Amino acid sequence: MDLLAIAGGLSSDALGALAAEETSGGLAINLFWIVVSSLNFIVFAVILNLLFGSTVRRMLNERRERIEQGLRDAEQARQDRERAEADRIATLQEARREARDILDRAQRVAQETRDADIAATKAELERLREQAAAEIEAEKQRAVGELRAEVADLALTAAGRVLREEMTGERQRRLVEEFLRETGAPGKRS
Repeated sequence: MDLLAIAGGLSSDALGALAAEETSGGLAINLFWIVVSSLNFIVFAVILNLLFGSTVRRMLNERRERIEQGLRDAEQARQDRERAEADRIATLQEARREARDILDRAQRVAQETRDADIAATKAELERLREQAAAEIEAEKQRAVGELRAEVADLALTAAGRVLREEMTGERQRRLVEEFLRETGAPGKRS
């Protein structure tokens, strides 16, 4: 035990006090063994540090760097996600605006087409009405001409019976012209 005391730097009086404490019963704190255990721990820690300290520090530094890189990557990913969300919203707004523009253009083109079709239909109806009016007028003139010719034939036949004369071409023409003048219808003059 003297060796331990010398190694621990304790005097013989301190050793005696420690030995006295050992013999007393109950719970006692032995200062000698606390100091010896502490010195053993410090020597053990220094030896471990010399043998494995650089490796452990390197591993801890690598781990710290990986953690810091992971945090930087997470921050970059968050910023990228926010940027992507902003881009998505901008793209969505642009797509909605383009859709509204396309819809507006389509409605304008449809309205213009509808208006053009209505105008073309009105023009075609007006043309058909004018054509029908012209055909009706032409048919009316033809019917009036036929009617006049029949009336003239009947008038000549009646005049021939009344006068009991035979009608010649010159005489017929003169009578027809007089009849037409009396009825107010324009006659043919040759």
